[in-house]
Amino acid sequence: MCPMLGIMASSISGSKISTSSYDSIATTTLSTATASVTFSSIPATYTHLQLRFIARSSRTATQGYIVTRFNGDSGTNYSMHTVEGDGATASSNAYSTVSYGSLYEISAASSTASIFGAGVVDILDYANTNKYKTLRASQGDDKNGSGRVYLTSGLWQNTAAITSIVFTEYNGFNFEQYSSFALYGIKG
Repeated sequence: MCPMLGIMASSISGSKISTSSYDSIATTTLSTATASVTFSSIPATYTHLQLRFIARSSRTATQGYIVTRFNGDSGTNYSMHTVEGDGATASSNAYSTVSYGSLYEISAASSTASIFGAGVVDILDYANTNKYKTLRASQGDDKNGSGRVYLTSGLWQNTAAITSIVFTEYNGFNFEQYSSFALYGIKG
């Protein structure tokens, strides 16, 4: 497991959660550039899920983007809100009826070498079949002093329990070698 992922932590609803409240479900660290990462057969035995990532895109630009999809759903059944800042300006955006759970900015091929974007995503009540699934994330990337930070909330308009999560690069590029994705179950 990547050390950075091991030290990233989050809290649910403002409460303090000890590290013993998290169970590692799966971790994937790429040995070669790869188009997508999938976590499947996610057990329904936890209250919430947490995703942690460090990633870099092969896109020839300073930034790339990660998108998430649940249970293979690529329809326009998602919505999201973002608040972002770069140290000088702040902005916000809202997206409804999009085909991905959230959009996370990561460093890309034109960024400083070996710089990765990082993020923590909480998926709340992922196994509850009586409600739509919500998520929240904090993430950011550095571009040698000109990076950005984001706070994101999202909604998957489906009551099915989440049993699989797929990460792809929004523009169809690869995730670079050493990109790492970890999935944790959060106990009640």
